[in-house]
Amino acid sequence: MSKAPASKFHIWWLAIRPKTLWAAAAPVLMGTAMAWDDGNFHLWAALAALFGALLIQIGTNFANDYFDYVQGADTGERLGPTRATQAGLVNPETMKKAFILVFAIAFISGLYLIWRGGWPILAIGLLSILFGILYTGGPYPLGYNGLGDIFVLIFFGPVAVGGTYYVQALDITTPVIVAGLAPGLISSALLTVNNLRDVHTDRDAGKRTLVVRFGIPFGRIEYLISIIAACLLPILLVWMTNDNYYSLLTILVLLIAIPSIKTVFQISGDARLNKVLADTGKLLFIYSAVFSIGWVL
Repeated sequence: MSKAPASKFHIWWLAIRPKTLWAAAAPVLMGTAMAWDDGNFHLWAALAALFGALLIQIGTNFANDYFDYVQGADTGERLGPTRATQAGLVNPETMKKAFILVFAIAFISGLYLIWRGGWPILAIGLLSILFGILYTGGPYPLGYNGLGDIFVLIFFGPVAVGGTYYVQALDITTPVIVAGLAPGLISSALLTVNNLRDVHTDRDAGKRTLVVRFGIPFGRIEYLISIIAACLLPILLVWMTNDNYYSLLTILVLLIAIPSIKTVFQISGDARLNKVLADTGKLLFIYSAVFSIGWVL
């Protein structure tokens, strides 16, 4: 287990899980780039979308920290980074209050976006918060029953990219929804690495992720396909728009992913996958940056 942080700031910074925040920021960047390219960029809506996405991600991380501890999934045998509640750094009731507070702030800060975008944004916001809790909480936790991958693909993909575009353009297009699949796929790859690392402790805790259900080889193939599909997706988008050719540069991101892919196919149930987890998070940021720049050129 990692050494306990020395201050409250470090404890809460640990609980925020900063390396996961790329999953929230990447689709906002892509949705904003596509709005810019269509002449619909709106600065305040883009900033509000980014702020709200980060808060919902943080609230979800806090909720996961709390519910994984309560349901016994986080134990002293975990191979991942230290979890604040499980390590005794934060009282469970304090963590519960923290995720409720963060989600409340996210909703309040999203009122501007609801005013601007109407009921579709209200629905997206409420569902994002609800599923952030139900991911590891409630009577049928999504992450404990193999549905986490679908949730991540949809909400960190088309919903996030489409929602960001919509609050700026007040409209939506098919290419935007299709483009949203890319960050959703890479975020799913992030989850797959997490599940490959924790496959043994998840199985013991009754957490039936797709890797636990279908085996380690399935998880490895899922990771590979998710990365490849995301990097090749702009080919379909260029065909759809007959434009935005520079977005094809995302194909080169595959080269950066090769070391992580090799590691995933070599090991499982091992703390060394923590590096792959961090590298896949960086890959998501690089992908979103390359795609966004390429899309507007």
